Amino acid sequence: MNKLLFLTFLPSFLLAIVENGGWTTEEKDKVQQKSKCNIERHDAQELTQKEFLKRYAYSEPVIIYNIDNDEFQKLTEKAEMLSTWRDADVTLNSANTYSYTRVPTTFGNYIEEKMKPQNLEMLGNETLYLFGDIDQKVWKPLLDKYKQPEWKLPGHTAALSFGIAGAGTGVPFHFHGPGFAEVIHGSKRWFLYPYEQRPNWNPDKTTLEWYTYDYPKLSRDELPLECEMKSGEVIYFPDKWWHATLNIESSVFISTFLSP
Repeated sequence: MNKLLFLTFLPSFLLAIVENGGWTTEEKDKVQQKSKCNIERHDAQELTQKEFLKRYAYSEPVIIYNIDNDEFQKLTEKAEMLSTWRDADVTLNSANTYSYTRVPTTFGNYIEEKMKPQNLEMLGNETLYLFGDIDQKVWKPLLDKYKQPEWKLPGHTAALSFGIAGAGTGVPFHFHGPGFAEVIHGSKRWFLYPYEQRPNWNPDKTTLEWYTYDYPKLSRDELPLECEMKSGEVIYFPDKWWHATLNIESSVFISTFLSP
């Protein structure tokens, strides 16, 4: 039986598990959002290196879809990851702009005990988040299976940062060098502003709180570029663009940070 036919006969609750690699989220915990997307989207099969450099590399973000990372997606299914990486050491970061809190634990303990949907009343500096702080040597067998974006920024080298987080979590506004970020499982909403248009936010509060209370009050001129990204999509953001993220549901993601 082919995969498409197999999925057709699954009950809806089992279908959700299969489609999101086992990283399930109860409907009540998913972030309710508008369907608005004002970031340009481009098919990966049609975006050439020349067009990437001319239109996006130095000027504006773009979401690229039809990304093929099937092998990495399979290796990052929940059951597979717990089977392989349960006892691996990881370091959790606080989910605020500066991410100065570091909490060591194991991967299994984070997934089974600490990874929860975001509490709207909890501050970002009290929320623990797995993103980036993993031993590159220990996790090399997994990271080596990730197919990095094929588009290049001349004179820059790439560094990978892998993460998993619950619904409603995310990182508030911050900026750094250019990079790509791909959703492997789940879905994530991005908010971006060019460097000269500094957003107004509290660096220790969560993106969910900002989205719930501050975002609806923004004037038309204050609204960000934004879009929901799903599995198989990658966003590119140029140097020094302000950005914040919001996981709509439990999500697995990986970023490719570029530095000169």
